[in-house]
Amino acid sequence: MNKLTVRDVDLTGKRVLMRVDFNVPLENGKITDDTRIRAAVPTIQYVLEQKPRAIILMSHLGRPKDGPDPEFSMAPVAPALAEQLGQDVAFVDDCIGDKVKAAIEDLPEGGVLLLENTRFYKGESKNDPELAAKMAENGDIFVNDAFGTAHRAHASNVGVSEKLTAVAGLLLEKEIDYLSNTIEDPERPFIAILGGAKVSDKIKVIEALLNKVDKLLIGGGMANTFGAAIGRSMANSLVEKEALDTAKSLYEENGDKIVLPVDGVAANDFSNEAESTVYSMENGVPEGWESLDIGPETVKKYREELKGAKTVVWNGPMGVFEMPNFAKGTFAIADMLTELTAEGATTIIGGGDSAAAVEQAGLASKMTHISTGGGASLELLEGKDLPGLVALNDK
Repeated sequence: MNKLTVRDVDLTGKRVLMRVDFNVPLENGKITDDTRIRAAVPTIQYVLEQKPRAIILMSHLGRPKDGPDPEFSMAPVAPALAEQLGQDVAFVDDCIGDKVKAAIEDLPEGGVLLLENTRFYKGESKNDPELAAKMAENGDIFVNDAFGTAHRAHASNVGVSEKLTAVAGLLLEKEIDYLSNTIEDPERPFIAILGGAKVSDKIKVIEALLNKVDKLLIGGGMANTFGAAIGRSMANSLVEKEALDTAKSLYEENGDKIVLPVDGVAANDFSNEAESTVYSMENGVPEGWESLDIGPETVKKYREELKGAKTVVWNGPMGVFEMPNFAKGTFAIADMLTELTAEGATTIIGGGDSAAAVEQAGLASKMTHISTGGGASLELLEGKDLPGLVALNDK
């Protein structure tokens, strides 16, 4: 990576303004998954070891529509982060202005301050230069460690980078290393597994990966569209009609690389309690039913395909894993990847739902790398430049 990182600059005595991704799921004001908080801790700890004047953290949370909204406040994150760091984390209910400056002044040497949700300001997602300038007043140097928003040009990542010396945090550096460098020069066999609902969201990723992988295994709702495209009856399954021609030509041109399910689990209703049956792809989904998972024969087939793989990238679940009865395919893939990791393969989980599934299966610690950004990881797999990364200072 040809960008400056936190290790390349002197942080002693500086107010270090850091963009993190603390966009965590909340239920009744309680954090239900703190993965993203834990992912930022190594960079925060590294900066603290450099004896800064203070660390000022900013993040967005959710999608507030009309300015400040208590439902999307960063307040619950401060105690959760304090627990991880083993030190106090102050919180202020704004991200710019005199109140923030006073809160920074009040911090002890090496204190940590979490600012309020950057998206409470409309100018954040528009990369408003005026808002970025006000944010930049809170620091002497800028560290971007928010990979999850690196594909967005917002005031708190790209805008601030134009006002201060801007460097990458350890997490951002690690993400680029795994998702870009490893994939550009993979140890082979290199296999990608793509699932999730839509083909259209991942056409560019499929095209980019087909130039690099030895095999591409398809699952999830995407498999329904591919199935329909090659003439299989998918009944009530989620099928993207507008992507059928694309799926068909992708399969016809790359049939040696694209591996499709041979069976699936169908249900007579979209619910965990629905009746279910295993169908063969050749015979199609029974009339009035919908496919919600890959089937046992597909699991066997994918296990064979993955045998001996040295690099595996997985993005998107194999079925509706949120329902336990239709999570078997997704969890089986997760199990296979832990075995490959143990054998020395590099296993990379591309954020989003696949990361959530691996967490849910309790196997996160057994993967080589789990990305913290779904959208950003997809764009990186496509080979796109990420605005948040481009904006940082070159080495």
